Amino acid sequence: MSTPRWVLIKRASELTGYSEDAIMHKVKNGTWAQGRIWRKARDNRVFINIEELDRWVESSPQEAA
Repeated sequence: MSTPRWVLIKRASELTGYSEDAIMHKVKNGTWAQGRIWRKARDNRVFINIEELDRWVESSPQEAA
């Protein structure tokens, strides 16, 4: 079964290894773009776009080992 594109914070935490608190911090402080990496549903629950989160991670510059 494939992972849905939009998941709740608890599932995003399970998939990424970020704690739920770390995810909420990135949402609240603007590290992650609203509408692209996260959004609120009509019931005010925060959803995370796993595909865009992967792109965000992949866009980070890498240092030589």
